[in-house]
Amino acid sequence: MKIEVHIDQILKERERTFYWLAKQSGVSHTTLWRLKKGKARGVNFATLEKICRVLDCTPGDVLGIDKS
Repeated sequence: MKIEVHIDQILKERERTFYWLAKQSGVSHTTLWRLKKGKARGVNFATLEKICRVLDCTPGDVLGIDKS
């Protein structure tokens, strides 16, 4: 199993950019890029909360599990 990050899909649905999310959330572009590319070793709750607040969603919308 592998954790998937759905930030790109959410941003596309809302017609927002990655740079917009970084600016609005205060989360660095580098951190968001690592999440997006699956390069992050983890994500802390504060970062996840910032992303969810800006996107008006839940952690379950941002993260999922690929069971293959």
